[in-house]
Amino acid sequence: MARVRVSTAVSLILLLLNIVVDCKTLKRDVKALNEIKASLGWRVVYAWVGDDPCGDGDLPAWSGVTCSTQGDYRVVTELEVYAVSIIGPFPTAVTNLLDLTRLDLHNNKLTGPIPPQIGRLKRLKVLNLRWNKLQDVIPPEIGELKRLTHLYLSFNSFKGEIPRELANLPELQYLHLHENRLIGRIPAELGTLRNLRHLDVGNNHLVGTIRELIRIEGCFPVLRNLYLNNNYLTGGIPAQLANMTNLEILYLSYNKMSGIVPAGLAHIPKLTYLYLDHNQLSGRIPDAFYKHPYLKELYIEGNAFRPGVNPIGIHKVLELSDSDFLF
Repeated sequence: MARVRVSTAVSLILLLLNIVVDCKTLKRDVKALNEIKASLGWRVVYAWVGDDPCGDGDLPAWSGVTCSTQGDYRVVTELEVYAVSIIGPFPTAVTNLLDLTRLDLHNNKLTGPIPPQIGRLKRLKVLNLRWNKLQDVIPPEIGELKRLTHLYLSFNSFKGEIPRELANLPELQYLHLHENRLIGRIPAELGTLRNLRHLDVGNNHLVGTIRELIRIEGCFPVLRNLYLNNNYLTGGIPAQLANMTNLEILYLSYNKMSGIVPAGLAHIPKLTYLYLDHNQLSGRIPDAFYKHPYLKELYIEGNAFRPGVNPIGIHKVLELSDSDFLF
């Protein structure tokens, strides 16, 4: 009996191994990746050997391609091809990889628009296209990616307004739109994102006031970092900002804001960096800021504060790297 049981177990293991070996990559994904391969530069193609992106026989999976098994097939779940000088338009065939959870093409030379078909990638969690030369408007179809947690579109040439549809992303935690050519007002609807921790819209051509941005009651409940610097924001600093009790970084430099600094901001518990420089602010800095237990930097140059108002710490440009957001 023992020999029969051992023989049966061995047979099952061999059967499972054969299933894994015989598991084929979904034709849809093979076709899409080969279309992408045909459109990319030699820096990528030389590492993509064979016809099957998930590997075939003795050939490994293509560099930057991650696959997983679903039933009788393998599907592509991650595509990470960055910093390899890809030149040309965004590869539309990517939008046929319907099982993608991560798409990272950052630090290349992609041009043109993001196609509206991007909304097909319903399982996508991370979309990183920063440091390219992408143009046109940010497609509202990104708002259909309900599982998205990280959206990086910084350092491109996007124009037009920030689409309100981004407020339809319930899982979004990090939104980077820094250094583009975006215009108009920042949609107040973004404040309804219950999981948003980091919002960076700095270095654009945005207008409006902070009061308009935070007009929705209970907005930005877990936001830690708010970058509004280098835009054309006007009006004062609203005292209601103190209701955003999770704020650690508030970056308002190089706008056209006026009025006084509300004392209530000094009671945001973990406020660490407060950049107010190069606006049209006046009055004095409340003493509570100088007694704040966490505040490392308060930069105030280029305003109309009363004589004797002093900064806190040494000013430096706050730039966060990709490693700060890995999960």
